[in-house]
Parts: sequence; structure tokens; C-alpha cells
Amino acid sequence: MELDAAVNPNPNPGAPPISAYYQTRAEHHAVVSSDWLAHAAAAAATTDGADAAAAAAAADPLPSPGSGGGGVIEEFNLWRRKPDAAEAVAAIMALAAVIRSSRATTMMELEIELKKASDKLKSWDATSISLSAACDLFMRFVTRTSHLEHEKFDAAKSRLIERGEKFGEISLKARKTIAMLSQDFISDGCTMLVHGYSRVVLEVLKLAASNHKLFRVLCTEGRPDRTGLRMSNELAALGIPVKVLIDSAVAYSMDEVDMVFVGADGVVESGGIINMMGTYQIALVAHSMNKPVYVAAESYKFARLYPLDQKDMTPAHRPIDFGVPVPSGVEVETSARDYTPPQYLTLLLTDLGVLTPSVVSDELIQLYL
Repeated sequence: MELDAAVNPNPNPGAPPISAYYQTRAEHHAVVSSDWLAHAAAAAATTDGADAAAAAAAADPLPSPGSGGGGVIEEFNLWRRKPDAAEAVAAIMALAAVIRSSRATTMMELEIELKKASDKLKSWDATSISLSAACDLFMRFVTRTSHLEHEKFDAAKSRLIERGEKFGEISLKARKTIAMLSQDFISDGCTMLVHGYSRVVLEVLKLAASNHKLFRVLCTEGRPDRTGLRMSNELAALGIPVKVLIDSAVAYSMDEVDMVFVGADGVVESGGIINMMGTYQIALVAHSMNKPVYVAAESYKFARLYPLDQKDMTPAHRPIDFGVPVPSGVEVETSARDYTPPQYLTLLLTDLGVLTPSVVSDELIQLYL
């Protein structure tokens, strides 16, 4: 099966690598701004163009996920456009579709085809830890036994499809599993600090609110992409009392906080996490004031990485707009994420269970066996 080229959106070979995650983040984490409103007003005025676009969309609708009509990147993008689908889950579902639509006639051909598809997905954004980890885990999960080599090909392929769909189903349910496991850590009257926007943390808080727990949330602004404003909007819509902090006010406000809840881009072998820039300093402040730091992270984000310091990981950058011109010759730090060592984390709330950071290495060994 011919796979389409992995095209990373908005490539800029002459500049530092910008993570595709941060380039496309606005698709799901957009904040309404005056610029956005101006563009929307201009678009609304062009009714002829809008009507033409609507007619074109009706004439050429997008295929549904799993239809197998395109390559792995097309399938990945179809899943990725779903508002609640994590990038890693989109990759898992795309790989499952590769197995279903494969025309390979031997197990070796099928595994080679699957490996090429996995490599293509990982190269779509080489800086994404969760994307790479999900592809690796999928490969291990569906091909982890040699018994497949002794089965007839059709039976072996059916088993691979079954395993792929099972892994996708587990991954889709991960957020809800974590939300249920987290409820014991949220008590009435507590105040928690969250950093930026995390869909799994939002799921935790949604369930707590639906269980009629009374709590308050302090939400960092999450500059430069202001994802914390999106988080605060979602929490306010649920009727949860929320206060937005500028990122530099974390230490100032920490005495109000009973616990910190953060998500993770990746969980590494040390039991530490790689997450949105600012997570490390929040954990440091919380640790110094004896506040627990809970990490909500799906198991498909467990990666075989062992960073030793902040610079010891694949660079991921994000565009930064300060709103005013930066003087020429002034260097701007554009790193998108930092590494929080395990000693500053209390527990990891995962779909595998509630883990201490020291247990993560054992879980990774089990996942990758």
C-alpha cells in the first residue's frame, strides 16, 4: 500500500524546528481575540465566498475515520480533527486502519508496512513525545508474540486487527479511567492550581463537578498561547469557581492552594514528566511549600526517554508574539516545554492506576516487553 508523504504543517527549514503540536494547537485551544474577531467579521462580509466554500464542502465531503480511503497521514488527520481526540490516539487509530486496509500477503510484509506507517507518523512531528510513544507502544502491543508467525496469515491478520482495535479502545477510554481514579484526591472545599490547558485534567474536574464536589481552581494564563484562558472558560461554563493567574503569580498564590494538578506531554523512565513550559517552576514552588503535585497522564504517553537536565531532550519550539516589536539582536527563548524531575511530583494518576514516580520505570518495562 502506498503511503502518502508526511507533511508537517507550515514547515520553515531555515528556522529552529517548531513543534507541529504548537503550530496546530489553535485548532483545539483557540482564544477569541480582537484580531480573530476582525478576521471573522471580514469573512462574514464575503458571503459569496462563504457560499462557494459551503457548496464545495457539500460536493466533496471528508471521508469518515476508518474508511481506509487514504494513507496513514490522511487517516491520522481525520482523527486529529476530532475535538476530543488526542494526537497520540489519532496515531493509534490510524495504525489500526493500516492493518485493516493492508493488502500484504505475509506477516513479514504486514509488519514492514506497519513499521513504515509508524515511522511516517513519528516523522510528522519528530518533537512530539506522546506521538512517538503511542506509535512504539502500538507496535509492541499488536506484534508482541511470536505465536503469530505460526498461524495462517488470515488468522494472524485478524488477530492483529483485534489487538489494534483493542489498543485503540483502551486509549480512547484512558481519560475517563483517569478521571474516575482521581476523584479520591479531590475533597470538598479544596483549592487546586492547574497549568495551561490539559484535556485529561479537564475531564478530572468535569467529573468532580458532576459528582457535586465543591472546589475552586486557580488557572495559570499559560502564555504565550494563553491556553489557561481556554481552561478557565471551560471551567466557568461548568459552574466551577475559577481565578486566572498571570504565570509569574504562582509563588504569590501558592499559599491558597491545596494541590497542583497538571497534565503531561510525556512521562519518562525516571518518573519525571515533560510538559508545557512552566510546569517545572510550579512543581518547585509547590514542593518548597509542601503542596502535593498530581500528574494526570495517559499510559500511551509513557516514553523510553531518560533526560538528565532541561536541555537533554529533543527541542520543541513555539512561535511567540509579545505584542510589541522585539529589538533586533535580542534573543528570545522559544522552548515549548520543560522537564520536571520525579522528586518534585507526588503521584501520577494514569489509566494503569495511581503510581508513584519510582514505579514508572517498572510500568515502562511491562509496556515495552
